Amino acid sequence: MGEQPIFSTRAHVFQIDPNTKKNWVPTSKHAVTVSYFYDSTRNVYRIISLDGSKAIINSTITPNMTFTKTSQKFGQWADSRANTVYGLGFSSEGQLAKFAEKFAEFKEAARLAKEKSQEKMDLATSPSQVTLPSPTQESATCDLQSPLTPESINGTEDERLISDATQNTDLRAETNSMLFPHSGATITKHWEAELAALKGNNAKLTAALLESTANVKQWKQQLAAYQEEAERLHKRVTELECVSSQASGFKIQKTELNQTIEELEATLKAKEEELEELKEKVQHANHLQTHRDSVSEKLQETELRNQDLEGQLRELEQRLESSQLEQEDFRKSLRSLLELLDGKIFELTELRDSLAKLIEDS
Repeated sequence: MGEQPIFSTRAHVFQIDPNTKKNWVPTSKHAVTVSYFYDSTRNVYRIISLDGSKAIINSTITPNMTFTKTSQKFGQWADSRANTVYGLGFSSEGQLAKFAEKFAEFKEAARLAKEKSQEKMDLATSPSQVTLPSPTQESATCDLQSPLTPESINGTEDERLISDATQNTDLRAETNSMLFPHSGATITKHWEAELAALKGNNAKLTAALLESTANVKQWKQQLAAYQEEAERLHKRVTELECVSSQASGFKIQKTELNQTIEELEATLKAKEEELEELKEKVQHANHLQTHRDSVSEKLQETELRNQDLEGQLRELEQRLESSQLEQEDFRKSLRSLLELLDGKIFELTELRDSLAKLIEDS
């Protein structure tokens, strides 16, 4: 029941400049979701797109509309009711082709629905035949405005939806009384049953609309999560494609941008590798610095010990020098003693010889 999305895609949305009627004015800062909606109650198709809480496209498809491809990734259509021309820039040719195919399909369905609705209205107003319109016909003849306004799509006026559904029910009852002022009891009972069925359908429609509002809120959250994805590059490429139909130049620019991105990514990867190498070098340098500090401490300790040893060595040299002087004095004393002893020995020898001669003489 109610209006439900039947096909969705993502595109950049543009509108023709109302002043010049030549230049395109972007109505979305980034690629947004563009959806086809089908209203089973009114049997109409609409194109709806939201940018945050703002409805930037709300276009009802009519049989006289035409979707035109102006380039390989850009298409447009004119909406006389909105008094504007909408333009969509897609990221690929396949998306554009799919959107155009759906536009033609729903345009044909709208044409058939309009012819069928016109035939039913002609039969209902014929003076020679009185028929009871079905709920679908009644909705097509009585509902002049769509229940899903941009505000209801944005999920901001739930109470208004319920009120509109109740007013639609009362309007159908009044229309029935105007069409059949002289009906009998059987027709009256039949219309009471129809009215009860319509009230039930309206209650279901209200529930479906509330559910759709909740779904739209969820879609808003999802859109907010994807808004930052590749905005600058996609927007730049799309604007370049929308300026002119010369797609080859845009492809070259897009290729150059992609190559630039790849080069930047390669450069970034190389810089990251260099950074990792520098981090390793810094860690190695820190390790060497720690080792150097340890060696410096050991060197200082060794220098202190060397100084102590040098002091001890100087002290030993002084003691050795004094000892050598003492030894030299001792040697001198020994020499004088030996000389004295030699003199004494010589005198004793002479004395012995003299004594020996005396002994021999005697």
